[in-house]
Amino acid sequence: MMADSSISLLWKQFYDSLTDTGDALGVSGLNWQELAVAVVGQLLVSLMILVLFGTVYWLFSSLLKLALGRANYGTRPLTSARTVLRYLLGLAVIVAILAQYGAPDGVLKGAARAGLMALAFYVLWLLLSRGLTSSLSRHHIDSSLEQLCKNTLSVSLIALGAITVMAQFGFDVLSIIAGLGIVGIAVGFAAQSTLANFIAGITLLIERPFRIGDWVQIHGQEGRVVRIAFRTTWLRTRDNVFSMIPNESVATSDIINFSAEGPTRIRIALGIAYKESVERAREVIMPLLRAHPMVITNEQMKPRVQLRELADSSLNLSAQVWVRAEDVEVKGRISCELLESIKQGLDDAGIEMPFPHLQLFIDEAKGLEPWLNRQDKTVASKDEPGTD
Repeated sequence: MMADSSISLLWKQFYDSLTDTGDALGVSGLNWQELAVAVVGQLLVSLMILVLFGTVYWLFSSLLKLALGRANYGTRPLTSARTVLRYLLGLAVIVAILAQYGAPDGVLKGAARAGLMALAFYVLWLLLSRGLTSSLSRHHIDSSLEQLCKNTLSVSLIALGAITVMAQFGFDVLSIIAGLGIVGIAVGFAAQSTLANFIAGITLLIERPFRIGDWVQIHGQEGRVVRIAFRTTWLRTRDNVFSMIPNESVATSDIINFSAEGPTRIRIALGIAYKESVERAREVIMPLLRAHPMVITNEQMKPRVQLRELADSSLNLSAQVWVRAEDVEVKGRISCELLESIKQGLDDAGIEMPFPHLQLFIDEAKGLEPWLNRQDKTVASKDEPGTD
């Protein structure tokens, strides 16, 4: 009994609060009980619509699974068919709920047409994307250029689809396009650097002075190309440091591509004494070059040892080896390993590797005679008996 009176008191306070709120908003004549009943009724009808369409989806999904399973088409067609079915039923649910809440006929028709148009553009995008991917793969197009084509297709279809969907709701598409054009001009002036990098990125993707995976030198930075974006080019150096260079700078700078033509040659400079034989040094060095596992030893690109210069204090030689394109990243390590083995081999063979030195001869240095005479006298006095 006491509990019933408490509930009645709470309900009266809640009802009085709603009444006061209605008075403040100017809706004092509103019957809150009828409104609550109407809202609950609408929610129940919406829930029934959801249950109905959920049941329809389950039924059609089971039929699709049974039919496609018997035809042995695999899982991909079944997944695509279920996606389309979910989309269509979801669109029907939205239209039905909007109609339940009294939406105008124009809105209902526009929503239905817009949903179908969006589905049509999505299916068109899937078909064109797969066809484009297949065509580019068949012609062995570079992956970065393939990504550019896919992005261009996606942006074009999204823009066209958005315009078509907006037209279904009565928007003036021409006015919107004109307004976007004016905004685009203003943004273009405000973002000249970004647009310049974007255009330079497209130029790089079309001309392809390098590809993803190539080892290049740009603006004095040397590394492997890991990404060619619309605004920047990404390099990974030997120290595993990522460097992002603006495409405008890349397009206007000198580019050295070490991977474009395959194997790359490494030159190692060294010197031997004049008294040594170049042929004997070559006999010692050549086996060391051939023994390195990363050195190419075929007939076209075999290692060489050549006399390059008769220097002031040494015979300057050049040891030349070829390495594969995929080993260009570690060519510094290869050079160091070869130089160390050459030094050890020449030492073991007793071949001298001289260091730079200068020999000075003084002829008729008359200005130095007083100083030299004093030095001689000092030495002589120290050599006399009894002198400390």
